[in-house]
Amino acid sequence: MATTQTLQMSFINQAGTRTTISLDNPKDTLTEAEVVAAMDQIIAKNIFNTSGGDLVAKHSAQIIDRTVNVVFEQ
Repeated sequence: MATTQTLQMSFINQAGTRTTISLDNPKDTLTEAEVVAAMDQIIAKNIFNTSGGDLVAKHSAQIIDRTVNVVFEQ
C-alpha cells in the first residue's frame, strides 16, 4: 500500500475560470497561513501562463491523500 499527498491550489484567472496548480509531497506541518502566503506570491509574481490570462484571485487549496492498494502485480 502506497500513500501520497498532493497540495492543490486553485486560482481564478482573468477569464473567470479556475486553474489548479498541484505540488506533490507538501510538508506535514504546512499551515493555512503558509499556503495563503504562497498563493498570494504566485499571483503577485505573475509567473504562470494560463489560456484564460493571468491569475487574479485565490479560489481554494486542499491537500489530497491518495492510497493505492495493489490487487495484482506481476
